[in-house]
Amino acid sequence: MSGYRLFSQYYDNLTFNVDYKKRADYIQSVLSLCGHDMGLTLDLACGTGTLTVELKRRGVDIFGIDGSYDMLSQAMDKAYDEELEMLFLCQQMEHLDLYGTIDTCICTLDSLNHIVEKEKLQQVFDRVALFMNPDGYFLFDVNTVYKHRHILGDNTFVYDTDKVYCVWQNSLKENNIVNIDLDMFERESEAYHRYTEHFKERAYEIGELQEMLKNAGFDVKAVYHDLTTEPLREDSDRAVFVAKITEAINRES
Repeated sequence: MSGYRLFSQYYDNLTFNVDYKKRADYIQSVLSLCGHDMGLTLDLACGTGTLTVELKRRGVDIFGIDGSYDMLSQAMDKAYDEELEMLFLCQQMEHLDLYGTIDTCICTLDSLNHIVEKEKLQQVFDRVALFMNPDGYFLFDVNTVYKHRHILGDNTFVYDTDKVYCVWQNSLKENNIVNIDLDMFERESEAYHRYTEHFKERAYEIGELQEMLKNAGFDVKAVYHDLTTEPLREDSDRAVFVAKITEAINRES
């Protein structure tokens, strides 16, 4: 996976359409519906930390982990600006290593799609399960196979913002993997500076994810259409998984 050194500088600008307050509301409401107190919460693959900080503002005992130092630098700046004492750690998801256990793990905005090897994704689920307290919950979302085949696919998207002009080109490969090429142009006086990033995302079948979660020791309580408590549709572009750790879990690393 890319370190997202350049992408981190423009990430918030390019995701201007993400309503983090609404997503925080949704996470809290779904877990409340499950009768679950979030307790100590991990925001896995927290990126630039906007959601992490939003939940911290609401009183959630939360910390963030991401594999990119540059993304985490943005997150720490946000926490500092809000005068919030927060912990951010740089770790790859499949090598998650905590000092203690957690009550909740969230992972949002298709972060898990960046794991394109099924064996590594299973490692992520295994590591999350390893550090879960009894009755802990794992809530995450993923881009669906439908989205990769019919929306992202072999398409190109252009973003023209106040900070950057970005051309986002996709190419669909085997196993529902989308190769993503970003060309970003930043204006400085009369000149434009061009930067590029390359990464991949893979969409997994719902049944595959359910089986991997089961193998890790999770009981899948629900799979929802994004930001709802409605079942997935054929054209759902994002699926939300709500999984509870089972009691019989081997916690030996």
